[in-house]
Amino acid sequence: GINAEYGGERKKLLPDSTSKSLFGDASDKTRIIKDRYWLVMQRTQRHDLFTPPVPGASTQSNKFSLQTVEQVLGQQGEHNHTIVLAMIVQIEEGKYYLEDPSSHMLCDLSAAKFHVGMFTENTFVLAEGSFDEVNSVFKVTGVGLPPPEPPRITRNYFGNTNFFGGPASTCVSSIQLLRDIEKEKQNAMFVFVSDVWLDQPAVLNKLKTMFTGYSKVPPFAFVFFGNFTSDQCHRDTVSKMRAGFKALSDILSSYPTLCSDSHFLFIPGRQDPGPGPVLPRPALPASIVEPVTRKLTHVHMCSNPVRVQYCSQEMVLFRENLINKMCRHCIKFPQRNEELHVHLAKTLLSQGHLAPLPLHAMPVYWSHDHALRLYPIPDVVVVADKYDAFSVSASDCLMFNPGSFPKSNFSFKVYLPAQKKIENCEIAA
Repeated sequence: GINAEYGGERKKLLPDSTSKSLFGDASDKTRIIKDRYWLVMQRTQRHDLFTPPVPGASTQSNKFSLQTVEQVLGQQGEHNHTIVLAMIVQIEEGKYYLEDPSSHMLCDLSAAKFHVGMFTENTFVLAEGSFDEVNSVFKVTGVGLPPPEPPRITRNYFGNTNFFGGPASTCVSSIQLLRDIEKEKQNAMFVFVSDVWLDQPAVLNKLKTMFTGYSKVPPFAFVFFGNFTSDQCHRDTVSKMRAGFKALSDILSSYPTLCSDSHFLFIPGRQDPGPGPVLPRPALPASIVEPVTRKLTHVHMCSNPVRVQYCSQEMVLFRENLINKMCRHCIKFPQRNEELHVHLAKTLLSQGHLAPLPLHAMPVYWSHDHALRLYPIPDVVVVADKYDAFSVSASDCLMFNPGSFPKSNFSFKVYLPAQKKIENCEIAA
């Protein structure tokens, strides 16, 4: 994606064209949080609930005023129903604070009602409550996520500038020719398969069955997520993976139509060989995947996450066991009146980021944090997780998880871009 920061004075997203090294300095680390905050804040201030009321309008009672932490600390007397947009942090062990660029304050969450979402440290929240001057603590009565902003509304404010990345100067959704091509290709499909364990004969056999089924009508793309071996990374992993890709290449030689017509995307998992768990993660080493790259006409060894543009649609593809990790770091476990994947989807879209966790829980290259942003919200977000398969539609975005191929009876998902529709598929025993 294109690195852009919000210019408060001009109220615009301003592209940052300065070159970035892989290992940033301390200023890059602090900028991560500041940039995330301002992107969420400017979006929240535009929401109907927080725009200034029109004099004489009948809806004035439904409007709210956002306060900064500094404003709350400077208030005299008791002020109920104060709303603050701030990040939850743990400055002292066992004590939670609300922090924004202006200041920070101790908060009491014991009586707080948590709304839909996964609330971890480093999550930006709307906290409602009152400040207790005697004990210098903000007593929180309600905690919610900042409202996400559908991409069409974002475009109304920032125009059709392409912040997603790619060669186009404008966002692809604004290009009529691409929209027309998308409608024409009604049968185009993306096949998403996660945990493609190439060291397991059962997985290879099922892939062969899949290729046989699609050989007469080649999909536009096969998207294969790691991990590409079934066990933890150890000294034999590289040789096992190389043998696995050689076996996949041998299978594909029986399907020349797929090899020449379909695109193949390979996205590494956490256990695959590479520089470590820091995000964004580079593509698989060329020495391992050489058998496949020589066989296929359209092969793409991708980073994790990776951004894909298809006609007028923007897609973000990510391989990470997010649900498990988010649940482990939650301040309060999500309410059971919603499925966990609903909490996850709403949290990611609200935060505008794929990894709204502390850096010690999910390390990120400081100068490349923008690669994990979800703002403006893309059309499709694929979170390949070992958790059960799911699909959620929210804020004009389709988010889904194909599930673990070998652990879910060899099930996978097919996405039809022209219809914006997902099909659940399974290879019978």
